[in-house]
Amino acid sequence: MTPGLARFDRFPQGQAYLRWAFIAVPMVAAMPRANTLAWILIGITLALSIPLLWLYDVGGRRLPPVLLLAVILCAGTLWALVPNSWASVTMFSTTFFVVLRHSAVPILLAIAFDLGAITWWASLHDAWDGALATYTVLAVIVLLGLNRRTRIARIEQTELALARAQTASEEHARAAALAERARIARELHDVLAHSLAGLSLNLQGARLMLVRDGASPDAVAQIERAQKLASDGLAEARKAVAALREDAVPVERAIADLLAAYRLDSGARADLKVEGEPRELDPAVGTALVRAVQEALANTRKHAAQADVDVTLDYAGGSVDLTVADRQGRRPPDAPAAGYGLRGMSERVALLDGRFESGPGEDGWRVHLTVPA
Repeated sequence: MTPGLARFDRFPQGQAYLRWAFIAVPMVAAMPRANTLAWILIGITLALSIPLLWLYDVGGRRLPPVLLLAVILCAGTLWALVPNSWASVTMFSTTFFVVLRHSAVPILLAIAFDLGAITWWASLHDAWDGALATYTVLAVIVLLGLNRRTRIARIEQTELALARAQTASEEHARAAALAERARIARELHDVLAHSLAGLSLNLQGARLMLVRDGASPDAVAQIERAQKLASDGLAEARKAVAALREDAVPVERAIADLLAAYRLDSGARADLKVEGEPRELDPAVGTALVRAVQEALANTRKHAAQADVDVTLDYAGGSVDLTVADRQGRRPPDAPAAGYGLRGMSERVALLDGRFESGPGEDGWRVHLTVPA
């Protein structure tokens, strides 16, 4: 999907029908007094109004402004030809929607179309006294739209600030937890691990002395068992220290955090779909998967800003499949050569005896890899 446009893969919500009514109902009301040209304008306006049910999508995406400007032009023409109709309601309502969500150029064009329609109406029907009041109504509509637009922007900024504050709080708590875990890891390494290492060396020396002095096989066997227990304990202690220092995070959580950061930065949709039964992965495999998503999102930010992203993590029988696809709404051109990021991903997957694919799809760029797990 092209960034900035509305999606049509869901049913309109209740407010969408109310917005659409402000555009469509006046057209229906104009039908009894319509001539041939008016019927054509009504038909065009109603046809153009149907996509307006999806005027605002999740995340604030919007329809192309040319569609709204066409509605304003048709409604203004109809109002000038059928002056007693309610077509002006359609014209002003659509202008409000343009002011609410679009940039300066569409807003200026919408206002120019309105001013032209009002002036034409006044000249056709010699109603310049009424034109002054209508100009005032247009000014009020534009001011209301700008005021509402400012309020929505403040709300969005507040939500963004709250999200960032929550993220900062979580990062602070995580940093404190990591610091405590590092302290515990140091204590384990400096006390327990060193003690077990010394014990293992002493037991090895004792075994050699018993063998040298011709001790009984049972005594030597006991020392060997004790030495093995000390060695196993040392290995477990080192694993515990490594786990405390690395603070391993599940792959799904790490990928979800990356997608949350992408949504926060771009305002676009970024979804994770997990198939199969999640399981603990080898650290090298988990790192390869997370780094692949990280690099794919970096490429999306660079080459297709604000594109939606779909990530699928599939736990198959003896492997894990990862697919990262951005939705640009068109087929991107083939890359002239693999960049360092894609090359690094490919090399990392190759070291794990996996498969790596990257290239353009029907509506965006697609990265797919399979690694044994």
